[in-house]
Amino acid sequence: MSIKNIHNNIREIHLFGFGSQTLVVRVDDRDQREWLVDTPICNSLNDYRIAHCGIAEATHPFEIVRMNLSGTFFFACLEGEGHVLVDGEWRSVGAGQACLQPPFIPNALKAQKRKKWKLCWVRYQPAPQKQSVLSLHAPALGMFDAAPLHFAIEGLHSEASQRASIHMLRKWAELVHSYVQSFSQPFHGDKRLMAVWQAVENRLDEDWSLARLAQIACVSKEHLRRLCASTLGRSPIQHVTFLRMQHAAELLATTDHKIAQIANRVGYVNQFAFSDTFQRWLGCRPSTYRNQNK
Repeated sequence: MSIKNIHNNIREIHLFGFGSQTLVVRVDDRDQREWLVDTPICNSLNDYRIAHCGIAEATHPFEIVRMNLSGTFFFACLEGEGHVLVDGEWRSVGAGQACLQPPFIPNALKAQKRKKWKLCWVRYQPAPQKQSVLSLHAPALGMFDAAPLHFAIEGLHSEASQRASIHMLRKWAELVHSYVQSFSQPFHGDKRLMAVWQAVENRLDEDWSLARLAQIACVSKEHLRRLCASTLGRSPIQHVTFLRMQHAAELLATTDHKIAQIANRVGYVNQFAFSDTFQRWLGCRPSTYRNQNK
């Protein structure tokens, strides 16, 4: 279910809410935010570029908004129901579902009134695109059994808090990462979809129609729609827009290119049309995003 009333401009928020509880493991002690201090450390998380992972029991008014998220964020719902910002819309996430949000896209989630929300998460460190541990073509929102990941994070936390066996820590960290990978690679080995998105990523400035995408995949337009809905949680054209906005956000945050140049590089001749689309997907204008992330 989509919740359409997204604010025109979202802003940084970190509000746990009364009664919310967390269990966290972090890679090192460099991040000194209050909610991370005194949590156990596992250096083996660095093998998978994981910054921290944890379990939360969230109650209203729990709300987290991160405008400058430099690494991938994954979370899965164990119990209850909450909201996550996906593709410019607040959408409900309940038990048996998960969401993966790549870098340079605002990361936002919040609990609902009178509903407890239990979730587990894995936050990755920044990584060069070619070395990224996760694909841009992971589902925006999809089905996922969170229980095994929950147990893996609990095991990692217990080990890091007590005996801290390096061998066991490495095993738990590998298990945590493996569960996230199982969600992030829904069409691993599907050469049809791999060919489509590789072509789009290499030429974001071109005019991509559904018919052209289907031709590359060698399937009908309707079949391509079904494949994308089941593996990505969005339509083929929506995923093209997602790839464009994600790359535009990265360019805005990491380069000094003019906005008009960035618009052209991701397939928009009209800078105003680009700006409107960017605001719908990321909650703010490109100039505002740049100012907040430089």
